[in-house]
Amino acid sequence: MMGKKIISSILFVFAGINLSAQNLILWYSQPAKIWEEALPLGNSRLGAMVYGIPQREELQLNEETIWAGGPYKNDNPKALQALPEVRKLIFEGKSSEADKLINETFFTKTHGMPFQTAGSVILNFPEHQNYQNYYRELDISRAVATTRYTVDGVNYTRETFVSFADNVAIMRITASKKGTLNFVAGYTNKAEHEIFKKNNVLVLEGKGSDHEGIAGKIIYQTRTFVKNEGGKVEVSDSTISVSGATVATVYISIATNFKDYKTIGSGQAEKAANYLTAAVEKDYKLAIKKHSDIYAAQFSRLKLDLGTVSEASKLNTTERIANFHATQDPSLVALLFQFGRYLLICSSQPGGQPANLQGIWCNSMRPPWDSKYTININAEMNYWPAEVTNLSETHLPFIQMVRDLSESGRETAKVLYGAEGWVAHHNTDIWRVTSPIDFAAAGMWPTGGAWVSQHLWEHYLFTGDKKYLADVYPAMKGSADFFLTSLVQHPKYGWMVVSPSISPEHGPISAGCTMDNQLVFDILTRTALANEILGGDVSYRARLLDMVKKLPPMQIGKYTQLQEWLEDKDNPKDEHRHVSHLYGLYPSDQISPYRTPRLFEAARNSLIYRGDMATGWSIGWKVNLWARLLDGNHAYKIINNMLTLADSNNPEGRTYPNMFTAHPPFQIDGNFGLTAGVAEMLVQSHDGAVHLLPAIPDAWKTGSVSGIVARGGFEIAMKWQNGELTEATVLSKLGGNLRLRSYVPLEAIGLKKAEGKNPNILNDPIRVADPIVSQEASLKGNSLKKIYEYDLDTKAGVKYLITRKK
Repeated sequence: MMGKKIISSILFVFAGINLSAQNLILWYSQPAKIWEEALPLGNSRLGAMVYGIPQREELQLNEETIWAGGPYKNDNPKALQALPEVRKLIFEGKSSEADKLINETFFTKTHGMPFQTAGSVILNFPEHQNYQNYYRELDISRAVATTRYTVDGVNYTRETFVSFADNVAIMRITASKKGTLNFVAGYTNKAEHEIFKKNNVLVLEGKGSDHEGIAGKIIYQTRTFVKNEGGKVEVSDSTISVSGATVATVYISIATNFKDYKTIGSGQAEKAANYLTAAVEKDYKLAIKKHSDIYAAQFSRLKLDLGTVSEASKLNTTERIANFHATQDPSLVALLFQFGRYLLICSSQPGGQPANLQGIWCNSMRPPWDSKYTININAEMNYWPAEVTNLSETHLPFIQMVRDLSESGRETAKVLYGAEGWVAHHNTDIWRVTSPIDFAAAGMWPTGGAWVSQHLWEHYLFTGDKKYLADVYPAMKGSADFFLTSLVQHPKYGWMVVSPSISPEHGPISAGCTMDNQLVFDILTRTALANEILGGDVSYRARLLDMVKKLPPMQIGKYTQLQEWLEDKDNPKDEHRHVSHLYGLYPSDQISPYRTPRLFEAARNSLIYRGDMATGWSIGWKVNLWARLLDGNHAYKIINNMLTLADSNNPEGRTYPNMFTAHPPFQIDGNFGLTAGVAEMLVQSHDGAVHLLPAIPDAWKTGSVSGIVARGGFEIAMKWQNGELTEATVLSKLGGNLRLRSYVPLEAIGLKKAEGKNPNILNDPIRVADPIVSQEASLKGNSLKKIYEYDLDTKAGVKYLITRKK
């Protein structure tokens, strides 16, 4: 039985395994008992969770387009008529009355469709109740999950992957003794479905559910086939039985009738059959190699070494998480960082849907928050690591979603606001709806389109691709046009403001929230800059920049905090999970220790007031914020808050045994936020220079990273000792000026002391207006390390070696 013969288990486990590779392996000494212990696999289109249970294996399945409902709109035509009264109530300070009127006129009965499971394939091994030498792992360097155990002297191995090459899930089961492999496979599924035999394939045809009055239109087929070596395979109308085999390879194919967010097609049976037929014909060894090669082509671009605490790193993954506060094992942080990259590769590839609230992994018909795209922070956070951790192509599904929203949101802008351009609120789904959902205090936030549009610009800053910029410029312009035609003058302050709105999920219905002002500043100025780069209409650019001058500046309140609203009403004892007014610090570039020191100090105070503990995704955000505040030790303290085991004994933990992060429940944005945060501690490139090691904590005294990317198309490898840079190699992909910032003096051929403004537009931030400071504020200044800044004129495709000056 499991748990016995620990020593023999370890010997069996590590035979033939390179122990130095363990930093890219999650491993366990018992099967998964719950979903948050199962191991995630995916190829962006398909997802699978592998439980590794000897007697009853489960592969819980997802396909990216299995959602409830079908194409629909949720615009309420009553909104436009009510809009003037709503704004009047807000400006009169009657937020409760405005909230009530908004709920009556801006919302409909549809609040978004849920992402849904495709059910599970179950493999029953009735003879495998009593097992020994149990081990399972997820190798994130190969994207392969493996389970091993022994029954009656026979070693059984299950090797599972979701193929990037063949678009199917594959599990190969082997027995060390000929003819001892026996199992029965079948389906479980909570959706409306039927199961039937088609030749030697077991087929499940399922349907996405009806939801909130929207009929389910998605039809999908799951097809399962078993290829055996020895013994026999028998297929009935409900099961596949394997008896007397030595090797059995299970192939699972899924396809739907989804075409695009506007269109339901057909052909799910043919597509599923074609995927399956093509995969079955391939040699297994070649199939797994090709899969891992395709995956590794992305994953292997970046390597991170933060050091290792040798004894702690030998523990299984659950124990490593549980013991982290005692061991402070830096290799576990590196593993969690790389696991975030693994999840992004496996849930977001060009041509597919973007990673949703749970990536591509969902075991429910009604998951938390419907596992939609929450665009007031969570969906954007999913893509924070994409560019900086050298996974630029994973960003493209999100960018395509922005393009979709720029189409679907035009009608919403017109119907709800009588405005030009396009708008999106705080949530969307696969059908790309853009009107408010849920209720006013959460959903009445019309700057969702402005935030998602920032990703269009960020991709350009890293790639310098002008053709791409021209392609996405209409979407940027459409978002800017919405604000040009929907901002209203605040009767008390005279500024142009977004109204009605909220500071996301915090506080009352209001006008001119700080986050809204920051987002509108970014979309207007970045659209103007894109217009200039592309040689666009000068008069339109002038319109944009003229509106920027009319926006409210950021304000520093009586507690020396960055105000969250136009009014100085922040509560320093409020530890709300959302820190929306700090968008200007991260992910935006508006707040800087060097350009805006007063705002920098105020932002730091606001973050201190909010506290260090939070939900999983908020912890991910706070790591990035403390990194931007150049406080590596505080950022590391927040990482410690994330690396607490979440299980039945510790519901307040923030990392599940399978390394999914916990809100709780599971939300994948915490994983992605943490990965981005670690990268931000290593390199920053938003503030006029490429800053090397801006926020290294004392815990990472010695280390190295390669393949990390900065804006301007600079790929960086560097080493450090005692927390200080020793050398860096920079590959310039685009050429142009490289401005380096460092805490130690540097030297290199062609390196010269920086002077004036950085001529490289891809690294040069846009300046904000000076803040308004309360007379009650007590600004004390910032304690910053001395910096050294240099310029290096680079050529595309050339590597440059920079070393610490001796």
